[in-house]
Amino acid sequence: MSKKVLIVDDAAFMRMMIKDILSKNGYEIVGEAQDGAQAVEKYKELEPDLITMDITMPEMDGITALKEIRKINPDATVIMCSAMGQQAMVIDAIQAGAKDFIVKPFQADRVLEAIQKALS
Repeated sequence: MSKKVLIVDDAAFMRMMIKDILSKNGYEIVGEAQDGAQAVEKYKELEPDLITMDITMPEMDGITALKEIRKINPDATVIMCSAMGQQAMVIDAIQAGAKDFIVKPFQADRVLEAIQKALS
């Protein structure tokens, strides 16, 4: 059975890129969200196996959303997506419970490697 993924990014283009990489590799995209508040709601509703979460978003940022999701399920598997130069935020995210992070612009092999590692 394919793993269910929720993609969270305020940029539709970035969501499309991740969706493209994952769907071509057998992952099922069960939903998308464009900010952290939506991500928390969709997580409750869809119960995905994995979430890719942008760090910087309007409404609620990715780190806050990560903390909220981990209150719902401490074992939630979240991979953070960051732009170059956000190392401090990536460290915060890992400390908050993110399993890994991928850097934009996305490299398909790195995205798949991070997801496979996080789900194993």
